Amino acid sequence: MKLKALCIFIYRLNTILKRMKLKIILFLFIMIGTVALIGAVQYSGDTFLVYKVDLKKQNLEMFWKDAKGNRFGSIEKLRSWVEKKKLKLEFAMNAGMYKPDNSPQGLYIENEKILSPLDTAKALGNFYLKPNGVFYISTNKIANICTTEKFRSDSKIKYATQSGPMLIIDGKIHPDFKEESKNVNIRNGVGILPEGKVVFVLSKKDVNFYDFAYYFKSLGCKNALYLDGFVSRAYIPSEKWIQTDGNFGALFAVTRK
Repeated sequence: MKLKALCIFIYRLNTILKRMKLKIILFLFIMIGTVALIGAVQYSGDTFLVYKVDLKKQNLEMFWKDAKGNRFGSIEKLRSWVEKKKLKLEFAMNAGMYKPDNSPQGLYIENEKILSPLDTAKALGNFYLKPNGVFYISTNKIANICTTEKFRSDSKIKYATQSGPMLIIDGKIHPDFKEESKNVNIRNGVGILPEGKVVFVLSKKDVNFYDFAYYFKSLGCKNALYLDGFVSRAYIPSEKWIQTDGNFGALFAVTRK
């Protein structure tokens, strides 16, 4: 009888412990999820400015020079030019790195014309931190990002800009980025969301490459490309973010009638 009672006690105790363990695990999952969610929302609002573009509904273009060959350079000059065309500028951001003469560094395609060739050289600097990559929009309004090595130019590409380094490659953060890196700066980049929308991000504060890339990953981007840093600017009146200065190479812009 004593043995039977002991077995029943052990069984019941084991059941209670199992239930408690499950409850503890469930509680921990809820707490971790809640903290992560709160952190993500706070991180987004305080640290990053985000603008999403639906290419099926919005007109995303790239600009370097006007019809007379004059470089736009600043967002303000582009806005003035757009308004003279009886259009409204909804969004603008610098579109990649540029040389001392403000010509695009690496590949640049505008309205299906290659205005600067693909750069596959090895050198120092963020642009050459391999893998670097290319953001491009096809003539049927589909956006893509790939590494420079995988890029293949064809007549169906309407816009393209090469930059570096890649932030996210096939769902993984660039292998050279370090979590605790002290290399912080204002940064901007572009990614492709799971539903195909283009997402542009500008850091409001100095961040390192790892944290910047991780934010794109948290948005669900499988591929994302770094555009530039420190000099980066964005014009998003819908978010009450107005930066119209700068002296850039190419610019991204969304316009409407």
